[in-house]
Amino acid sequence: MTYNKIKTSVADGVAVVTLCDPATLNAAGLDLIAELDDAMAGFAAPDSGVRCVVITGEGRGFCSGANLTGRADAPAAQDQMQAQARDSGSALETVYNPFVTRMRDYPIPIVTAVNGAAAGIGCSIALMGDLIVAGESGYFLQAFRRIGLVPDGGATYLLSRLVGKARAMELTLLGEKLPAATALQWGLINRCVPDAELMDTALELARALATGPKALGYIRKLVWDGLDAEWAEQLHAERVVQREAGLTEDSREGVVAFLQKRPAQFQGR
Repeated sequence: MTYNKIKTSVADGVAVVTLCDPATLNAAGLDLIAELDDAMAGFAAPDSGVRCVVITGEGRGFCSGANLTGRADAPAAQDQMQAQARDSGSALETVYNPFVTRMRDYPIPIVTAVNGAAAGIGCSIALMGDLIVAGESGYFLQAFRRIGLVPDGGATYLLSRLVGKARAMELTLLGEKLPAATALQWGLINRCVPDAELMDTALELARALATGPKALGYIRKLVWDGLDAEWAEQLHAERVVQREAGLTEDSREGVVAFLQKRPAQFQGR
C-alpha cells in the first residue's frame, strides 16, 4: 500500500508512524486511518522485527479529529460520506471502531507521542497508547458538544476509567482543552516533557520496550482486559497467560540470566 498521509520508519526494533496531513492538522480521515491500519498490521507481523510502535503527528498537532472528506474520489469513500449524511455513527461502525479495537488488541506495546492538539478521534487514538507522552504544548480536547455530537472512538469508555466520572464529565460536557501538564496531574498520561524532548523521550521508552521480553505483549493484554474483568476472572486470566509466558524463549533466557547474574538478552520470542 502506498502511503500519502503517514510516514513510517523502523530502527532498533521500534517502528515510528507519523501522521502527516498538515493541511488538516493530521485529521483522521478515512484515507489516513486506512494507511495507519495497514502500517500497524504490517508491524504486528511476527517476522517484521518490530517490537514496539510509536505514533506521533507531524507539525503543530498530533491529530485534529475525524475528517470524512478523505479520498472523496474513491467510490467506497463516496458511499461512506453518503452514509454519514444519513447516519453520523456509520463511519464509527465500519472504520473507526474496528481500528481502535485492533489497537486495543495489538500484540506489542504502543507509545503515543502527543504534539499539539489531540482532538476528537485523535484524542482517542492518543489514549490507546500503552505509554502516553505529551509535549508541554500538547492538549486533549473533546469538542463534540460544539457540533452537537457525542465523544467517540472509545472516549467515553477510556476517560471514565482513566480519570474518573467527574473529570470525564467535565471534559466531555464542557469541551474544554486539557493541557498536557494537567493531563499528567490527572493520571491521563505518563509523561509531560518540553516539546523539544518529546520524540527523544518517546523513543527512549520505546527502545526500552523493544528490548523487553515477549511477555510485554501479554502484559498489555492483561491490563487492557482487566478494565472490564471481575476479580476471579482476572486471576484466572493471569494464570493462563503465565503458562504461555513461561513457555517462551525469553522466559528461559530471563531465568538463566538471573542465575548467571547478568542482564537478560531478550529476543521477543
